[in-house]
Amino acid sequence: MEMANPELGRALVVIVDDRVNHGEVEDRTGPLVAELLQEAGFVVDGAITVPGEAVAIRNALNTAVIGGVDLVITVGGTGVSPRDVTADATAGVLDRPIPGIAEALRASGLAAGAVDAGLSRGLVGISGSTLVVNLASSRSAVRDGMATLSPLVAHVIGELSGLEAG
Repeated sequence: MEMANPELGRALVVIVDDRVNHGEVEDRTGPLVAELLQEAGFVVDGAITVPGEAVAIRNALNTAVIGGVDLVITVGGTGVSPRDVTADATAGVLDRPIPGIAEALRASGLAAGAVDAGLSRGLVGISGSTLVVNLASSRSAVRDGMATLSPLVAHVIGELSGLEAG
């Protein structure tokens, strides 16, 4: 008999994309991340879209943390162009970075051929009791990133909630 995934907690997806935010193009990554989070055992509060502006990104992250989500995943704005400010905004929100997970996301993304994941400046860390993860915006970076994250997230959230001794 197969057991269903235990509920890992609540998650929120934040899409950082000027064109999606202005309704110029359809969001193709938010629904994918939400689906992968649900498959991993999360209740997804939704996917919101913000422009590539540090204040808007920080506000979305702080709202998620204050709202008590266990995991917030941002998608986009992690590259090297002047508009890519997600990592900078996230750095101002994190209490404790987890550089090993960010490095694992870059390494696995590059190995899988997702160049944007390999070049990502994305961060991973803890804000309050929320795990914050920045992913690059290509669908391949999202798929690979979620596959890399899945076994790690349950452990981190378990430690944050005091369910696992660390």
